[in-house]
Parts: sequence; structure tokens; C-alpha cells
Amino acid sequence: MRLDKFLNVSRIIKRRTVANDACDAEHVNVNGKRAKASYDVKEGDILEITFGQRTLKVRVLNVKEHTTKADAADLYEVIS
Repeated sequence: MRLDKFLNVSRIIKRRTVANDACDAEHVNVNGKRAKASYDVKEGDILEITFGQRTLKVRVLNVKEHTTKADAADLYEVIS
């Protein structure tokens, strides 16, 4: 699954266009490297998303095309 779509499906970023813009602005790292929106997310990847001064670090646990809002948090684990 594309990185921008995963960020949207997992509800880390609410809109896919905003997720795409965050990737283009180099605010998203995958496994320590800058990632484009087209990066193919896999289970076990470590994502670092920078929101202003705050950085969210998560581990991908599951990749699903569709999920409910209640189950979205089960797709990742917050590391720090």
C-alpha cells in the first residue's frame, strides 16, 4: 500500500492529500530515510512523522486497504 494511503487509512493523517503533501515536504521518514508518497509500506516498517516541533514514531503492525475508525489504531503501534 502507498505511504500516503496508509497514513490516511490508519487515521494518522486525516486526509490523503495532506499526507501526500507531508511526504513531498519531507516530513515523513521510513526506517530512517526520507520517503515519497509512493513508497510501498510493509509490516515492520518504522514511520517518523514530523508535525511542527513534535515527532510521532510508529511501527506498522498490519496493512489493510479498508478499516473502520475503531480498528484504525490496530494498524500501528506508537513507539515514541
